[in-house]
Amino acid sequence: MIAFTIAQLAHAVSGEAVLSGADTLDTVVSGAVDTDSRLIAPGGVFVAKPGEETDGHLFVGAAVANGAAVAIVEHPVEAAVTQIVVADAVAALADLARVVVKNVRDAGDLRVVGITGSNGKTTTKNLLARILEGEGETVAPKASFNNEVGAPLTMLRVTESTRFLVSEFGASAPGEIARLAGLVDPDVGVVLMVGMAHAGGFGGIEATFHAKSELVKALHAGGVAVLNADDARVAAMAPIAAEMGAAVRWFGRGPDAQVRADDVVVTASGTSFTVTADGESLSLRLRVLGEHHVMNALAAIAAATTLGVSLADAVARLETVEIAERWRMQPLGSDRVRIINDAYNASPDSMAAALRTLAQITGQAERTVAVLGAMSELGEYAEEEHDRVGLLAVRLGIQRIVIVGEAARRMYLEAVAQGSWDNEAVFFSTADEAFAYLQGELRDGDRVLVKSSNSAGLRFLGDRLGESFS
Repeated sequence: MIAFTIAQLAHAVSGEAVLSGADTLDTVVSGAVDTDSRLIAPGGVFVAKPGEETDGHLFVGAAVANGAAVAIVEHPVEAAVTQIVVADAVAALADLARVVVKNVRDAGDLRVVGITGSNGKTTTKNLLARILEGEGETVAPKASFNNEVGAPLTMLRVTESTRFLVSEFGASAPGEIARLAGLVDPDVGVVLMVGMAHAGGFGGIEATFHAKSELVKALHAGGVAVLNADDARVAAMAPIAAEMGAAVRWFGRGPDAQVRADDVVVTASGTSFTVTADGESLSLRLRVLGEHHVMNALAAIAAATTLGVSLADAVARLETVEIAERWRMQPLGSDRVRIINDAYNASPDSMAAALRTLAQITGQAERTVAVLGAMSELGEYAEEEHDRVGLLAVRLGIQRIVIVGEAARRMYLEAVAQGSWDNEAVFFSTADEAFAYLQGELRDGDRVLVKSSNSAGLRFLGDRLGESFS
């Protein structure tokens, strides 16, 4: 975080400073900000966020023991540390992030990119960050820090020397992206797709469209909306961009996209294609598994070239990326039994993309095995969408379908109904039962996809299988 006096810090968060020890209102604080007392380093700022399971105020003492210089609290606590008392700790975190980014932007050449979409945010964020890191200091979210706490924490890592801030904006309800993007007014807004992820919270696909378009409405004056030309709902955001005075830059697989892909070849070691940006064409070999990541790469290239990066540099840097992130199409196991652990998150779109990838990269002498768990946050659409996944797995000819967890049972029932019987489809209540079965079932030449939402916990099953067959 940039330096603040305690007085400036209190003003930024609309709080009242309660000084401790030798501190004065002119004491300077510049340490990192966090809501996790375990991650506080000397000189840091601890935000005591109330939570559903515990209360951050209980950990102010632990934060002080780790060296916290200031605690932002909703009520004073017994601790030998200067405290800034605020009405709402989460709101204070957002207010502080807004001030930090504005101060750095006003003082230098900081450029801000916001990324949203029903799928692909984290992968695109990582790809874009890899490209921009070659241009200057870049701040991007750790893991999927894209909510009301994670996004501001990322913004607060910006310093005077930061050239690029890449923010990932997730949401489970309308208005959340508007609030988060409104903290930084992005120069570039990337919208990847509008799909069924979190449809239960939004109330349907049209509501999801309006929620994702909030990023376009939040663009900085003279900003650029980077839009998916292949997604009709994303393309429908172009008039919104025009109303905001923003330019539109298109990416996609079609011939009219300013940044597009041709000659796509999918293999078990990655995807090769020709990328064309504004008439210039280069070959790119993306080592991240899955044809669906071509669109994420195109989005990253479109954003990067908007910011002045050459196509050649963007391509060269993307070719150094080996995996999107842990538990996202992560190759494990060995040449004998290959495991693809993609169980950090799942939606109907990403589930379909992962299953298609499994079918595409498996040779004739090899066997496809899909280990699938529940997709969360689908609300009233859950049963229908789980049925669709079971149907798709059968239609793609997946040879072993292993369904794990009661919340995913509909996938199993649909697979059986569509003709996947004689132990081609099996169901287990727990990951431990599935692991025991797979240890005896998997054989040389198997290609195994593990896919579920984070809440289903199958990412750990994928890790166990990867270690078992390494």
